[in-house]
Amino acid sequence: MSQRYGLLGKSLKHSFSADYFREKWSALNLGELEYHLFEIPNIGLLPELIAQQTSLRGMNVTIPYKTEVIPLLHSISPQAEAVQAVNTLVFERGSTIRIHGYNTDIDGFSGEIRPLLKPWMDRALILGDGASSRTVRYVLQQIGLETLRVSRKGCEDGLLWSDLNEYVIKHHPLIVNTTPIGQFPAIDEFPQLPYHALSNAHLLFDLVYNPNPSRFLIEGAKHGAKTQSGLGMLKLQADKSWEIWSATH
Repeated sequence: MSQRYGLLGKSLKHSFSADYFREKWSALNLGELEYHLFEIPNIGLLPELIAQQTSLRGMNVTIPYKTEVIPLLHSISPQAEAVQAVNTLVFERGSTIRIHGYNTDIDGFSGEIRPLLKPWMDRALILGDGASSRTVRYVLQQIGLETLRVSRKGCEDGLLWSDLNEYVIKHHPLIVNTTPIGQFPAIDEFPQLPYHALSNAHLLFDLVYNPNPSRFLIEGAKHGAKTQSGLGMLKLQADKSWEIWSATH
């Protein structure tokens, strides 16, 4: 029986994961492995899905289940616990099924952002306050940057979207979009901020990778900012997921 892996989410039309893993496994002559997309309307259906898919050994997890899946876990890695976000699952099958959770987004973002940072990039503006936002904040604080989050509802250590002005933009040379704004199929949308305050001292990083580049990055580049899409991060976190799956099966 072939071993199956997959991606868990609510809407997966934007995903490149299946193609990436299939190409990777083909190059490694691991044709017996399969990767599928699993869309479910709520996270409570996951145990039933795992029980039905008896050859399923692990999954990647995307919006909106990175936090919602945590109560279903039997163990969670220290990094995933720290950010309260899980994007990689391992299923241990015995008399019962045990679910183990990891966060490889941390490795993916860290590996991508570190080579891009310049000495003057000491403050970061993080767009969004979800699971990906916590992951990005964790990595940047580990590196030593001050971070400020932007959300629709606001938070103790953050701003509302309406608070964004030229001063905020000018004093945060790194801006990271962790929201799905601009993601396929809504490719004409982009975060609303004063782009005219950007300069060539800014770096815009978008976790969105489809389309590549996103409108967020296109608008930033018009004003001289350096830009980076989330495609490289996607590949790094996927490779880390494969390391975990390979080590556990």
